[in-house]
Amino acid sequence: MLMKIVEYPSPILKQSCNPVESVNADIRKLISDMFETMYAANGVGLAAPQVGIQKNIVVIDVGRLENEQTKPDPIAIINPTFESQEGKITWEEGCLSLPELIVPMERSAKVIVNALNADGKAVKILGEQLLAVALQHEIDHLEGILLVDRLSRLKRELYRKKQSKRSTLEETIAPPSNPVGKPYLG
Repeated sequence: MLMKIVEYPSPILKQSCNPVESVNADIRKLISDMFETMYAANGVGLAAPQVGIQKNIVVIDVGRLENEQTKPDPIAIINPTFESQEGKITWEEGCLSLPELIVPMERSAKVIVNALNADGKAVKILGEQLLAVALQHEIDHLEGILLVDRLSRLKRELYRKKQSKRSTLEETIAPPSNPVGKPYLG
């Protein structure tokens, strides 16, 4: 089922999420709906607060290269924590909850994340390049940290004003445009 993506400046995006106590059929259904929503929005990641759910759940699919073609590689993680982060990489990031914002962001180039999978089993995920960036971006969402929060005060204020003007001009929210043709993180 497609879910509505919550957009900035909704206060739900600024709240820290709650741990998932047990992985059950409801959590697996939520994960399935989050994947469907993320794919429909051309995203590569989505965190539960972005669909109005204050739980530590993230879905990501940055794909994997197989025979010179990119194939789906969906990852669902629950209650993720960083085991390690190293190196630096700068990546152009966008966010499904921050329409029309695409900015270069410095992140760790390699991360190891511990979490539960959709079956409730403990997993360790090694992320490098885009997967590392996506993991950091989505886990930020679980802590109430948005991409716009990582900008300078001036850039943050300019974006806020632009979005305020945009919302007064539009009766309905259309899917965010993607001016550089890159997939959005969640």
